[in-house]
Amino acid sequence: MSESTHKLVHSTTSTEASDTDTANGAAQRPAETGFFPPRKVILTKEQLEAFQQSKTHEAIVSYITALNECVVSVKLTDERAVSPAVQSVLDILERIAETARSIPPVDNKASRFGNPAFRTFYDKVSEIAPELHRTIPGLPEAAIPEVSVYFDEAWGNRTRIDYGSGMELNFLCWMMCLEKLGVFNESDHVSLVVKVFWRYIEVMRVLQSTYWLEPAGSHGVWGLDDYHFLPFLWGAAQLRGHKYIRPKSIHDSDTVEEFSKHYMYLACIRFINSVKTASLRWHSPMLDDISAVKTWDKVNSGLLKMFLAEVLGKLPVMQHFLFGSLLAWDGPLPEVPPGSPTQDDAHWGHAHAMGDFGGVGQRENGWGDCCGIPVPSAFAAKEAEERRRMPGAVLSGPGIRPVPFD
Repeated sequence: MSESTHKLVHSTTSTEASDTDTANGAAQRPAETGFFPPRKVILTKEQLEAFQQSKTHEAIVSYITALNECVVSVKLTDERAVSPAVQSVLDILERIAETARSIPPVDNKASRFGNPAFRTFYDKVSEIAPELHRTIPGLPEAAIPEVSVYFDEAWGNRTRIDYGSGMELNFLCWMMCLEKLGVFNESDHVSLVVKVFWRYIEVMRVLQSTYWLEPAGSHGVWGLDDYHFLPFLWGAAQLRGHKYIRPKSIHDSDTVEEFSKHYMYLACIRFINSVKTASLRWHSPMLDDISAVKTWDKVNSGLLKMFLAEVLGKLPVMQHFLFGSLLAWDGPLPEVPPGSPTQDDAHWGHAHAMGDFGGVGQRENGWGDCCGIPVPSAFAAKEAEERRRMPGAVLSGPGIRPVPFD
């Protein structure tokens, strides 16, 4: 790892975490290990601004940028040897996929919202997470309770049965924590993106389609395809300098079909086209706008700026961010009004479109709610339309006819 990247990625150590055990539940660092389960801290605009000036924010941005630069002109299908640590994580992701296959959705035909079987899946993952982490070479046993929280929260929200860019950020933080602990190093960076992260996205597609995870934030507004952001960012990096494929090529179905196996960006476009119909400008106007940009370099740099503003800079997303000893909080601690939900509550610190849960500083212009009105997944809408056309039919693979976006 280069010296500058090493300093940024490893700068937010446990020595920066607060030792104060406050009434709001901020954890005190156990003296014997230095690790503790991460907790939510950000409640107010002022705390978000403090985070944006912090070493943890700097380290996250540095890590995203380092991974971005390492995959320029790299294909998903390129032959690549992986380290034992990377292989162990790929094996873990396969266990997660197997777990999902072993827990089918419950009969929930009357609803187009999240399937309750997801909670069974979530609980099972939480149960086996310590065992899975023990298979990672070089991971200290004492760090598992802290690191595994990011892993558990990377699959979606158990209470709301939804998923968004904040959960995707948890997976990034999980990889980042493993690197801070010496499990990964710079030589693993390409594999972390095109092998580990992409396999994570593939598993998430299984969860989204199996359990009909709702787009987090009511509108999926902080993800470019209802759920995700980073595969577009790093996918644009893969395409930088490509001789033939341009940003506008996403409108060419033959190009998308042929090259989606090589490039994350095009794979994401193909996924969108598989569950929604009509033009991108109708159901994915942001992606349609981006396609007018002339070069992938500009798309890539623009998406990085957008991620900083729309994910790391949005209170409804970052109020869920978890701080521990590895990704430390060094700003002002929150003051929670009496009677508010605890940090273990899925609505801790929130402001909602319906009802008041006692949060502070959550209402902003634009999409000011994090939970808001539940929105059914595109998979649920698709199956509902298929049942309407063919009573008794079920969602069953690539031959399904796409239905109009609703």
